Amino acid sequence: MANRPTRPTPCLMAGLTFALLLSCKIEPACAQEVDARSGSESSRTLEDHKRAAEANALVSSEGTIEAKTAPQPARKPGSEAVKGPYYVDFRARTAASWGHAFVWYGKTGERAVEVAGLTPAGDTLEYVLGHVMPVPSETGASYGDLDPEYLTAHYRVYLNEPDAKRVFAYIKKLRASTPVWNAETMNCTGFIGNIAEFMGLKTPPRWQRPENYVNHLKAMNGGRQIVHLSSSQ
Repeated sequence: MANRPTRPTPCLMAGLTFALLLSCKIEPACAQEVDARSGSESSRTLEDHKRAAEANALVSSEGTIEAKTAPQPARKPGSEAVKGPYYVDFRARTAASWGHAFVWYGKTGERAVEVAGLTPAGDTLEYVLGHVMPVPSETGASYGDLDPEYLTAHYRVYLNEPDAKRVFAYIKKLRASTPVWNAETMNCTGFIGNIAEFMGLKTPPRWQRPENYVNHLKAMNGGRQIVHLSSSQ
């Protein structure tokens, strides 16, 4: 007699359903991804990252950026255009699934760096639920944001002090007024896109991978490195 197929138990079906949600690429843009690291790496805190950032913040600074761009014409002594003492760096990094987009911002030449980005406030469950409903968010540094080895794209622009004060105040306000994350309506590319638009930059469609978004943002603005806000902003 042929063996009868075994009927899946409710627990097994629930497990398969949850695994299917995790494996399906339903995210339209990006999300906070759960890194699969274990051991000592997983025990590192954000404070550890902030200390590491003091050594890493300048890895992708002016020298690195300028090395990847076309040489600039020589300027007359005393008339060089100062890029500005402050910057906003639009960045993308790898993660367990879709990737993540965020910004670094601060003062040129200083080792300290501020980080702003939009992620679910939690782990795997919040990430999954965030594809069907809004979930509580976090808007600071997330795991990997301060590690240059995970960087996939970045676009840095420079500001003078008055403009920087306005942009940094806007970032602070945006962080405080974005209490939820949702893959469809408000995700990390949308978050940094709001910052770019406030600065007067042209922005690409937001529903794309973070790496593509940052590269398209740079291309659409011709790689310009200096931003001056209009008086109406």
